[in-house]
Parts: sequence; structure tokens; C-alpha cells
Amino acid sequence: VLVVHAVWALVVGQVRYSVPEEAKAGTVVGRLSQDLGLEAGEAESRRLRLVPQGRRASVEVSGASGALVVSSRLDREELCGKDAPCALRLEVLLERPLRVFHVELEVTDINDNAPVFPAAQKNLSIAEFTTLPGSRFPLESASDADVGSNAQLSYTLSPSEHFGLDFQKTEVFGESLFLVLTKALDRETVPEHRLLLTASDGGRPSLSGTMELVISVLDVNDNAPQFNQSVYKVQLPEDSEPGSLVLRLEAEDPDTGIYGEVIYKIDSVVPPSASDVFSIDAKRGEIRLKEMLDFETVSFYHLNIRAEDKGISPLSGHCKVVVEVVDVNDNAPEVRVTSLSVPVSEDAAVGTVVALLSVSDRDSGANGRVRCLLWPASPFGLVSTFAGSYSLVLREALDRERVSEYEVEVRAEDGGSPALRASRVVRVPVSDVNDNAPSFAQAVYTVLARENNAAGAELARLWARDPDEAGNGRVSYSLSEGGGGGAVSGGGWRPASSYVSFEVRAVDAGEPPLWGNATVQLFVVDENDNAPSLLLAAGGGAGAGAGGVLSGEGSSFLEPGSLWAWASWGAPAGQVVAKIRAVDADSGYNAWLRYELLEPRGKGAFRVGLYSGEVSTTRALEEADGPRQRLVIVVRDHGEPPLSVTATLSVSLVEGSETVQASAGSSSSSVWSGAAVAAGAAGGVGVSEWATNVWLVVAICAVSSVFVLALLLYVGSRCWPRSAVLSGAGPTTLVCASEVGSWSYSQRQSRSLCVSDGAGKSDLMVFSPNFPPPPPPVPAGKETQPETPALLDT
Repeated sequence: VLVVHAVWALVVGQVRYSVPEEAKAGTVVGRLSQDLGLEAGEAESRRLRLVPQGRRASVEVSGASGALVVSSRLDREELCGKDAPCALRLEVLLERPLRVFHVELEVTDINDNAPVFPAAQKNLSIAEFTTLPGSRFPLESASDADVGSNAQLSYTLSPSEHFGLDFQKTEVFGESLFLVLTKALDRETVPEHRLLLTASDGGRPSLSGTMELVISVLDVNDNAPQFNQSVYKVQLPEDSEPGSLVLRLEAEDPDTGIYGEVIYKIDSVVPPSASDVFSIDAKRGEIRLKEMLDFETVSFYHLNIRAEDKGISPLSGHCKVVVEVVDVNDNAPEVRVTSLSVPVSEDAAVGTVVALLSVSDRDSGANGRVRCLLWPASPFGLVSTFAGSYSLVLREALDRERVSEYEVEVRAEDGGSPALRASRVVRVPVSDVNDNAPSFAQAVYTVLARENNAAGAELARLWARDPDEAGNGRVSYSLSEGGGGGAVSGGGWRPASSYVSFEVRAVDAGEPPLWGNATVQLFVVDENDNAPSLLLAAGGGAGAGAGGVLSGEGSSFLEPGSLWAWASWGAPAGQVVAKIRAVDADSGYNAWLRYELLEPRGKGAFRVGLYSGEVSTTRALEEADGPRQRLVIVVRDHGEPPLSVTATLSVSLVEGSETVQASAGSSSSSVWSGAAVAAGAAGGVGVSEWATNVWLVVAICAVSSVFVLALLLYVGSRCWPRSAVLSGAGPTTLVCASEVGSWSYSQRQSRSLCVSDGAGKSDLMVFSPNFPPPPPPVPAGKETQPETPALLDT
């Protein structure tokens, strides 16, 4: 039976115990942990405890055994008064996991209170003869603080031939005790009677209390005032104002004169503490209210009214007035938080209990019925566990980054008209979990950097935003594995070609950590830090216009003053004598070259192409021009400021046949042009000489073929793509310049320098990529400010 009782208590969620009042401290009320289904030792490890209810509970949970024991004096009369049964509702909290059990503890009564009369002595005046046998005189009954059989009273009167007792008990009017005259009095025989009234309760053993009745026998006046009814019942709202009329009484006395004049008095009031609540007009019998009523304190008042005449031996009549206090809705509900488990993790499961609430209203009936709701709409809900008790539970998933703290207002409203309300605000902070990865404002960042910047120079600052807090939102930066390398915030160093495109990784400090990536595209902006260099094909020579030869010292790059060529007298205007070739390691405008004739100034016999570098005649050459012309040519780029190199070209003026001989005597790397051969033949060479010249031309053609092949290989090696300095989506720009100064653009995906030895009228030059547009501005309110930005260094 005990096992079935325990299982049933767990199923309904409530355990019931009983304990007698005045039990000693340490008395075991019940094995709570066993009745709740806990194993040995679980009560202490899982923190089984009572939830405070606002008043001393007098019982506690033993931490070691989990038993419910008496902790202090239990007085049923103090706890419950006359209410029976005396049941205490206790809430037991099991913290791990959080569960609430309801324990009902009944405190049983023991007979520890004796009956008590309102006064130790009662004085009565009874007229002789005129007071007939059977007359009844109301007496104040005794009261007993106990309940049940311990409070069931019986009365006895000391032996007397003139008096007896009449005790009546009804559900409507309660107890009524009367002293009954059984035999007419004779004042001359016994002027005063002293009787002892004893009240005994039904306890075992029985307790009793006494009151002495002092009865004075009066003479003459033989008619007492009489009320038209013995009991009056009145209903009075509890919000009645002081001075309100309760009831008007009227008692009749058939006597005349002063013996028929009635005076009204309040003999007693139950409860005795309410003696000052009512007043009565002695002449008119009007009962009025003196103080405010409180239904929650006293709901019924019993007034014993006496009507007394003015005779020498005044006679009196008695009645009882029962005042029922009608409840009004004058108490607002009360909301208390009995337990609060905060903060709540943002990944808490739906159904998690956040707080325990207790709701009560001191009013009765509909005025005391309370309903609760939450405001505003929130991810929480109320669950009613039993009458007056609620649990605040999680209904939806939380997101700390959206709402970091909730203010939940619990609103209680009773059923009165008009309804009264009360509220309680519960603050529920939300704790963070690492559920947000760092994110950059852009997926791709474009960075422009000038060449020749110092090591460690800042290239750009990147920020990643992480809305989490503390370590979950603290971001550190690094280059992700497999990226282009380079240095971020003082990292290791790598070649500049590896900086073209790489990824920056932002990692937070959460467990486990989350990360985000952004791609950085780096464009190196060229500076004009390279001067033009003169270029000559390997072999040390190059053919010139009409019989001229451009020759060097056998190296690809010539020093100023080391160039020379031949030109024949009589060459027409516009005849190409030589071609100056130069390259610039820069790109764009910094590598766009122009050729100018520095000396001689004015009107000379030669000019140089502005962009082609071809040296040609401005007019027909004459003997007056002398045997040799010295030309100083400067080659400049278009940088700011421009850089330049100067070349000195010596042009020897000879006869046509001498030009051929001079060319034949040059090194095997020199080249004769077809025009020189034609000029030599026109000079009057003989047949044998002509045969010799044929073999010479064949030899020169063979040597020229070798030279052209070498030149093509050289140009090919120069045009072959070098290691990429910049890769990515940004195109490079190639500019083709002509003799007349026109130029055009073409798009390539490489930044390698390419110089062509093709046609004499145009050269191919390389320009740097167009600058990409700057990144768009960040809209207002969207700025991200992480704790530490990523610093990109060269």
C-alpha cells in the first residue's frame, strides 16, 4: 500500500504528509527522497530543497537523507487558526535537472488549548417574582483555539435549585448559551446567587475553563423589554464607509414610566477584537459602523444586544445581530518570483524552465480568481503547474545577437468587476554561444601598391565583423593555407610575385572556432625608376640605310659614343642611315620612349624618328658635308620626371664603292643592306670584279642570315613571358607607337616586357594595367569595427 501510495503521489505530482502540532524539532515527517523516486544520495547531489514561500515553513529537507523533518515549533493555531484541515502547501525544488514537486503537509491538532470565556465574571440582575420561571438569560460562550473534537465544548453549572443551562448549536447562528430560571427568586431569602459555569472540550484528556456568574435579585419591576426576534442577520459590503447604518433595533416594554423606557447597549462582540467596530444609539437602537471593514480579516460579526429599562431594578431583553461582510474586489493580485534561473543560454532547448512564479489574491469567489498572461509577445510562455503556481518556460529558440536581454512582464488580473491587475517584470539575460563566424564587408578587396615601397609598409586594413561577444567575438587574422603568401601583421616574407592574389582568414576565439575568408587582389603600380637602355643585336653590328653600317663594341647594350655607320654621298633625302634601338624596364608611360637629335641643332643633314629611332637624311648628302658627321641622340621616357640615355652616332660619308669595301672589311657580324650593293654596282665595277662581288654578296647574305637568326632568337627570348609580377583579373595595356606619334591599346593577361625587331615604322611598348575603380563606400550604419583589423604589409 505504501509503494502504491508513493507511485500515485509521483504520478499526480504531489506528495502528502501529516504531522501533529508541537512535534519536536528533528521529527521525521516523511521520506521525501524515496517518495519522489530518488536513489540514495541523489537528494544531496541533485540539491533537493524547499522553495521559500514568504513565511517560516517550520520544516526542512535533510540534505543527507532527503527526509522532510521538523525544524522548529509547529503551532496549528498559529498557522491556520480555526481552519480545518490545516494543510500547508510546500514547493520542493530539484535543481539538477530543474523540477518542481508539490508537497501538502497536514498539521493535525492536539488538545493543547483549554476553553476560555470572554470574562472571568458575569454579573446578572434578575427581578424577584416578576421574572417567571423559564426566563432565559444569554451567556457568552467559551472559545477553544483547537479544532474538531478538541474544540467541541460542553457546559456544566454548579448545582442550584433556581437556575439551569440551555445550550443550543446551529449551523446558521452558531452556539447559543442561556441561563434558565427554573424557580422564581425571592430576594428576601437569597439576595445574590453565585454560580460557577464550566466549559469542557472533547479532548483526551479533556481541558476546561470557568466563569463565575454573579446574579443579583431585583425587586419590583417585573417586565423586561422584548425584541420582536431573537436573531437579526445583516449583510454589509466591506467597503461601507464609517458612520453607515447597519440596523435599527426596537424592543418593547409594557411597563409605563421609567420602567418602560428602554436603553440599548452592545453587550459583546465576536470576535472580541472587533469591539470598537460598531456603535449603538442608546435611545434609538441604531447600530452604526465606526471603522472600515475587511472581509479578508473577518467575514462575520456576532453582536449581543441588550435592551434595558430604567427601573430601579432595570430589566433587560436580549437579541443577537449577525453581520455578514460581503466581499468587494479591493485586493489586487500578487505576483512573486519564487525561483529564477538566469542567464539563459541562447542555445537552450525549447521547454527549458526559466522561473517559477506564485500568484495569489486575498479576495474570494470571482474576485479572487486570477488569470495570468505575458506581455509583450516573447519567446517565453506560462505553464500552470497547479492553482496559483506557474512556470516561465522557453517557447522559441533564442538569438543573443538579435536580443541580448528580455524584460518579460507577468500580468495578473482577477475576475472582479472592475478587475484589478498586478504585474511583475522578470529580466532574462541571454548568454552567448559561438554561433556566428567572422565576416568581411567584401568578398574581394582590391589593393594598389607602388613598387619600391619599404619592407613592412602598410598596404591596407581589413576588418571582419563577429556579432558574438567576449572570446566568441574576438577576431584574429592570418593568411589562409593555400593562399598567395606574403605578410599580414608582421608575418613571414615572400617574393612580391606571391602577393598578386591571396586570402585573409579571420578566426574567432570561440570553442570550436569559426572563420571567414576574403580575397585580396594586389596591383603593383609602376614608378619611373629605370632609365632607357640602348639595345643592339648580339654580334656587334646592324645594317644601315644607303650603304651605312651601325656598329657597336660587340655587346647588346652600347655606351654613348660607341655607335657608327656609313652613308654614301648623293644619298637622297629620307634615306635611312641607322636605327637606334632602346628599351625601358618600366611599363606604361614610364616605358614609352621618344628619340630626339640633341646635336647638331638647327638645319642638319640628318634627323631621327621621334618614336621609331630611325636616323635618316633630311636632304641629299654633298661633299661639302664633310667626311664624317657626329650625331648626339637622346632617348627619353615619358615618366615624371623623365629619365634618359644619350647615344653618339658617328656617320662616315664615303663614295658608294668605298661603302661596300668598308662594309666588307667590317666584322662578320656587320650587315650590308641591298641598297649598298646596288650603289656599288652602279659605280662602274668590271666583270671580274662583278664575279668577286657576287661571292662577296653571297657571303654577306649568309652572314646576314646568321645575324637575323640570332636577332630573332634574341627577340624571342626577350618576348618570352617572365615570372608573373601580377596575376588576377586586372589586364595589362600594350601601346603601339608609330613614327607619326599615333598609338593604340590592346589587352593582355601578362605584364612581361616585349620588344620587337619587326618593321622599321613601329615598335611595341608595354604599359601598366589600368587602375581598377576604388571599392564602393560602405553604406551608413553598416560599418564594422572588429577589435583588431588585419594589417597587410609588403
